[in-house]
Amino acid sequence: MIAEQGIEYESALRFFGKMSASVSHEINNTLAIINENAGLLEDFALMADKGRAIDPARLKTIAEKILIQIHRADSIIKNMNKFAHSVDERVRSVDMNDLLQLMIELSSRFASMRGVTIELKRPAEPLFITTNIFFLENLLWQFLDFAMDITGQEKTVFLNADITENHILIRFSQLEGLKSAPRNTPSVTMTEGLLDALKGKLTTNIEAGMIILTLPKDINR
Repeated sequence: MIAEQGIEYESALRFFGKMSASVSHEINNTLAIINENAGLLEDFALMADKGRAIDPARLKTIAEKILIQIHRADSIIKNMNKFAHSVDERVRSVDMNDLLQLMIELSSRFASMRGVTIELKRPAEPLFITTNIFFLENLLWQFLDFAMDITGQEKTVFLNADITENHILIRFSQLEGLKSAPRNTPSVTMTEGLLDALKGKLTTNIEAGMIILTLPKDINR
């Protein structure tokens, strides 16, 4: 297996493939709903051809449902486009909160399947980080995937990013299951290479049910 800086490229490709497959599944869902409503419109058209009265309110409702799915598909494709372009440059600057929001949206289908909500506590000011965006997305997904499994009865994972003089801290909180599974944190399974490549550090507060990821604001320094 080819590796650089401890990063397994087969693993990175699996991550890219997993996200791409999830996006395509969501797009198919929107198309299926649009197709269903288009079928209803066709039925109404046939009824009109036969001289039957059509309720305009029902037509409006169907049109609104189609527009909702079009907007949904547009948002999904825009997120996928952002994700795809994360490999354009090895290192670049990005607002950490924008990146967290993107990962939340890319993970929404997986969260929905587990009955989990992911909430971002976003500050008013941007928090810029210069790093390898794709590696960071991969790392964030590992933490999100783990966090969704140990969130506890509330079924909500809270995310927030904070800034110090030279670092950005990303907190994954309300992880009640961390108390019963402290040895199964992602740091001892899949993330060592990513942490090393990003010059990151992982700490856990088991009693508080929190994982904290610390990253340099500029990986080049």
